[in-house]
Amino acid sequence: MTTAKTTIAILGLGNFGTALARVWSLHGHRVQGWTVEEDVFTSIRDTAINAKYLPGVELPGAAVSMELKTALDGAEIVVMALPSHVILDVFDEAVSFVEEGQALLDLAKGLAPSERLISEAIQEKLQAAGRNNALAVMTGPTIAPELAAGVLTTALVASENEAIAKSIAERLSTKTLHLRHANDALGVELWGAFKNVIALACGVCDGLATDGAGGDNLKAAVFTAGYREACRLLVEFGAKPETATSPAGIGDLYVTATSPHGRNRQTGQRLGAGQRLNEALESTVMVSEGVRATRMFAARAMNEGRSAQFVTTVQALLDGNIDARRCVEQLIR
Repeated sequence: MTTAKTTIAILGLGNFGTALARVWSLHGHRVQGWTVEEDVFTSIRDTAINAKYLPGVELPGAAVSMELKTALDGAEIVVMALPSHVILDVFDEAVSFVEEGQALLDLAKGLAPSERLISEAIQEKLQAAGRNNALAVMTGPTIAPELAAGVLTTALVASENEAIAKSIAERLSTKTLHLRHANDALGVELWGAFKNVIALACGVCDGLATDGAGGDNLKAAVFTAGYREACRLLVEFGAKPETATSPAGIGDLYVTATSPHGRNRQTGQRLGAGQRLNEALESTVMVSEGVRATRMFAARAMNEGRSAQFVTTVQALLDGNIDARRCVEQLIR
């Protein structure tokens, strides 16, 4: 953990971006947040609280803007805390304001169009704009309300250039947020996306428990089946085997699949309780990344001729082709 103060731009002030803004502001960093949501902007500007996504949590000293240029101006590290389905569109607008020497930290995990990783798509956009900024990704067991409350939290920062990952991890670590570094950016991003698929399935078990058809025994079996498939499939996609046992692997997966705060687990729970997918998604303002991740991994596995029974079974539930009980039966077999 370093004591040097850093100017940090945070693009996206959902619950995670807001939690990070609080942690880094309290540590003495200068935080410049950006949001496209006017109600979020107004709430933070007027009360220093994001009432929509993290009510009751103060953001001491954090600035907020709806202008990308303003948020990026003078930042040393640009943190992209945006959902995977919008990050590339936002970056298309932001890239012209990215300054030389700014390091970029991507928190969105998953596959972009043409089955590239989101970080790969960002790198392509940087190159097309004539930029050579350093890029890293971060993931780990980081439930936002706990992080904001000061609960000790670990995560992994990864880049193909490990020196960059180390520098970012050291600068952004605090007394309560412990960041480690690694060079498996590909594996970190793959695990960060795949864990949401498993969390959806574990949530289904919780939903089934309301009528006695689910529970912790079933959830443990589903968790194990998903982890087993991830350990095989993600290595086939290029992840390093050791990432499976890192904070970005089993650590992030465990908390996402078991915490009551996990949005993907919550979506799965609603499906297990009998809601259709559109009903489950309309029940929250949070984005359930697992739905998109499931479909992307299923498509990639099919295109590459790889076995992905866990993923395709979850997709069948999302598409309404099987019910929740049939889904979990197939998952554990």
